[in-house]
Amino acid sequence: MPTVQHTVVDSPYEPLTLVAVDGVLSRVHMTGQRHRPPEETFGEPDPRPFGKTIRQLDAYFAGELTAFDLPLHLVGTPFQLRVWEELCRIPYGETRTYGELAEALGNPTASRAVGLANGKNPVSIVVPCHRVVGAGGSLTGYGGGLDRKQRLLALESGTGEPAGLF
Repeated sequence: MPTVQHTVVDSPYEPLTLVAVDGVLSRVHMTGQRHRPPEETFGEPDPRPFGKTIRQLDAYFAGELTAFDLPLHLVGTPFQLRVWEELCRIPYGETRTYGELAEALGNPTASRAVGLANGKNPVSIVVPCHRVVGAGGSLTGYGGGLDRKQRLLALESGTGEPAGLF
């Protein structure tokens, strides 16, 4: 049976719940996030597995980190895993449309499926699903809310201030 642990950390986007399986980051949840699983699945409270994650999140919110370097324990369908891997290829400060991601995956008609997989991303911010926009650059679909998506994109584009922690 895997060991599941969690901790809650402050962020400029309300508290984040970090969940690890056998000491490896598996989920990052925002307050009120769509597809947030029940809290009883978060395991025992224990901050020990999250030191590197917290340091990198702090650096990201300060505008000092542009790419996360963390081992991840992701659970999803093979298609979801491919989408999440492709999300990690979107450079900091840039966006891609759902259609562009579908094309990059070799299936240009799968933009709707890409959107569904994007919405189920279990490690928001770290796997940058906020960098995906609708056709024409419109802000659409973000499990953490469009306000958070807009703020994350502004941070990365340099049009927003680095976000200090509360």
